[in-house]
Amino acid sequence: MTMLRLPRSPRVLIVTLRRLGDVLLTTPLIRSVKRAYPDAAIDVLVFSGTEGILTGNPDVAAVLAIPQRPRLGDTLALLVRIAKRYDLALATQTGDRPTLLAIVAGRHSAGPVEAGGFAAAVKRRALSRYYVSDRSRHRLLEILRLAEALGIPALAEIVAPAGGARPDAAPVQGYAVVHAAPMFIYKRWTRDGWRGLAAALRERGLGIAVTGATADRAYLDDVWRDAEVTRLDGKIGWPELAALIANARLYIGPDTAITHLAAASGTPTVALYGPTDPRLWGPWPRGGLDPIWAAADTIQRRGNVWLVQNPLPCLPCQLEGCERRLDSHSQCLDELTVGQVVAAVDEALAVRQAA
Repeated sequence: MTMLRLPRSPRVLIVTLRRLGDVLLTTPLIRSVKRAYPDAAIDVLVFSGTEGILTGNPDVAAVLAIPQRPRLGDTLALLVRIAKRYDLALATQTGDRPTLLAIVAGRHSAGPVEAGGFAAAVKRRALSRYYVSDRSRHRLLEILRLAEALGIPALAEIVAPAGGARPDAAPVQGYAVVHAAPMFIYKRWTRDGWRGLAAALRERGLGIAVTGATADRAYLDDVWRDAEVTRLDGKIGWPELAALIANARLYIGPDTAITHLAAASGTPTVALYGPTDPRLWGPWPRGGLDPIWAAADTIQRRGNVWLVQNPLPCLPCQLEGCERRLDSHSQCLDELTVGQVVAAVDEALAVRQAA
């Protein structure tokens, strides 16, 4: 594919209307575009509440945020605001809304389309460049196919939030960061599991900084009641969180955007995965992911990441828990033992010490 020609100092819009982890996994595409068009001013359009993950990103000129469920008037106002304001607009999803926004915004536009159907045929004709979506690929690699469609080198480098310092309240040295609260209940490990892990970390001489959102406070109050941990949940922003993790000896967390951030930072990361397929959504280590994660195993290691699963015959099911709803339990996580997680922790600490 020949490189798409753009005018000098082009304006570029990248549309990524999904959750925090998706926005973080879009940063390699943003970097690829910036390296290929170094004079470009790149804006990113995201859902409100996810823009913080782009704080301090040197490749981003501005972040535009819209509600997940905007009113019709808001949508029309946005379309008028962005109409042909950009030399290039990229949609990172096949959905009608992100594709429409890219087509309206850009003099050139590109994005993924589904394999068949009337809507996909219309999008193929309307987009300047497109590729057929492949849902069997890791999400980061799938997004980077946009770089290939533009004819530019694809750089698989996640860019973390920047500009923050390690919080003063954090342990001074020799600490682990533990993030116990994913967005959805079906991705949670058990209360007793987290408390047993904390005890094991203290036995190994580590301080424990725990993180989470303000909305997770009630759950975390229950998990960490009377535990010897430093509570930072709801108290720090994304740049401070990134600095906290980067300076830690170890990070442990479930399938969540924070775990992707930890993996990208280079910090030894222990990721607890349940129903989610790591071949599609597994953490991306600093320096790259090669080979791709296996579908299921007890402990896998790639670079600075140890991925821990309880490999039941149904894993990974890619469902929202055993009851197929966001507030469901997941047997694979309910039965994941402290001993198995601690075994991965010990491996990670030994590698960190050897380095």
